[in-house]
Amino acid sequence: MATPPLSDAIALRIALASKAIPEGSAAQLLRVLDELIGLPPTETKLAQLSVKQLKSAAEGELAEVDSDILKQVVALLKGEGGESVPELPTIEPYQLGELGDSIRVAFASDSGRLIDGHFGSCRYYLIYQVAVEATKLVDIREVDRDAEAEDKNGYRAGLINDCQLLFVASIGGPAAAKVVRAGIHPLKKAQGGAIDDHLKELQQAIATTPPPWLAKAMGQSPEQRVRFEREGVEA
Repeated sequence: MATPPLSDAIALRIALASKAIPEGSAAQLLRVLDELIGLPPTETKLAQLSVKQLKSAAEGELAEVDSDILKQVVALLKGEGGESVPELPTIEPYQLGELGDSIRVAFASDSGRLIDGHFGSCRYYLIYQVAVEATKLVDIREVDRDAEAEDKNGYRAGLINDCQLLFVASIGGPAAAKVVRAGIHPLKKAQGGAIDDHLKELQQAIATTPPPWLAKAMGQSPEQRVRFEREGVEA
């Protein structure tokens, strides 16, 4: 007997949920759902899903996915959350070179205020120009879900390829390799936190003794980096 077709509403839920899974696909998610609730998934069946079930189904196909991401997947499958637009911070005018000795930093975020995004599934990259004396939000880049279909990691790395640093809640190995090849230093912040707090910490690091990775991102020569490291030890 042929499997009845999905309703448009359920198909949209599955499409949105699969895009929330780093390097995931609708086919992968359907395999998991088939084992858990059978196909076609219905609104009643989807309402019974839990994160624990998703992690254990299909021989643990989603077992390594972060639990917070799977919570979002479950919410999307249940028709919650959707694509509501968060209240984003205001972009500030910026002229190239306006902030001397500054670096450009990307923050992966879904909310616009926190480091709460996985590299492969976050909705926004907030781009800041950071110097000791000031920080400026110079751009907010929203991910085009259609454009990333062919090569998600490559597309996302290209979206921030004018940055030297990337702050992200989590990032997989292949994605990190793409980011590094683009000349960007990824910084995993599993505990997340407010972007403003991380900006202040970064300013403090620039003002005092930048660690080697930060000195390199700032374009300092090896000799300068050695000097900074020695000064830090002597201090």
